[in-house]
Amino acid sequence: MKTVRFAIVGTGNIAVFHARAIEMVEGAELVAVHSRRAPTGQKFASEYGAEYVSDYTALLERDDIDAIAITTPSGTHADLGIQAAKAGKHVLCEKPIDITPARIDELVEACRENKVQLGAIFQSRFGPGAQALKKAVEAGRFGKLAQCAAYVPWYRSQEYYASAGWRGTWELDGGGALMNQSIHAIDLLLWLAGDVSEVSARCGTALHDNIEVEDNAVAWLSFKNGAFGVVQGSTACYPGESKRIEIKGSTGSVTLVDDMPTFWQFETESPEDEAVRALVQSAQIGGGASNPTAISNEGHRAQYEDFVGAILEKREPAIPGSDGRKAVELICAIYESSRKNSIVTL
Repeated sequence: MKTVRFAIVGTGNIAVFHARAIEMVEGAELVAVHSRRAPTGQKFASEYGAEYVSDYTALLERDDIDAIAITTPSGTHADLGIQAAKAGKHVLCEKPIDITPARIDELVEACRENKVQLGAIFQSRFGPGAQALKKAVEAGRFGKLAQCAAYVPWYRSQEYYASAGWRGTWELDGGGALMNQSIHAIDLLLWLAGDVSEVSARCGTALHDNIEVEDNAVAWLSFKNGAFGVVQGSTACYPGESKRIEIKGSTGSVTLVDDMPTFWQFETESPEDEAVRALVQSAQIGGGASNPTAISNEGHRAQYEDFVGAILEKREPAIPGSDGRKAVELICAIYESSRKNSIVTL
């Protein structure tokens, strides 16, 4: 089997999950690591058996690197990804793949022009619960969708935001509880319920006095399919509860807590329904309600496995860069609605 050779750019908390995922996937190898902070980068590279490279341009010139995994602050993603694409490297980017739709469009186009793959990390989609829910939606088991919602009542301390200068800033975080924390749930909601046509929202800072962005938000959604919905996202809800997705329709209703189907009922029972309900005992993907590092590695492992397959098989990854745009577009519309105190049409 051929091997896809990765370099990780950025060595913050989430980079650990990328390095572990690469170790777990057959056909993936971590070759190099880049960080602007040499001591941190050197330590990270040593821990995972890779080489530390201080210069990003030099990293991209290397022939022994096929793909770049970007785990830097959100507002830097497109610039780094565009440089990688122009160097002929595939790009796998942490969420959000950048903080505005315009910047994401530039990244998507650069990857298209240079014929490289672009993947957006949304590991929650790979959970068995999420996959079962997607299958039920596609099979039409909900009838006409009525109400579809995402709830993320999480908590982050003052120390969390103070621990890195980019956190809680518009320039590099791109937003707060929605753009950073709730984006996984928002991505799931759009993947399951479809596109949104209108949004009305309120965003504010309820708890933290050291950030520029929101730590508390609620949005009311109108979906293109006629359903109504809600997004609630916060980092001001102590001690933090698991994210929750609700899909309700004329012939079925499901509640997914992290990846656990805590409520799964349809007008017409299907042979696989009992097995799906049993997933509540074995869910592996989720976490992060109060600690951003308290998450499973299974989702990243599954996404790396798919991305390696996409490169070797010359097919589109399960979550291409264009998919990564959708959640950011909605979040930016929520911010605009709150700022203008008006309904925003997408």
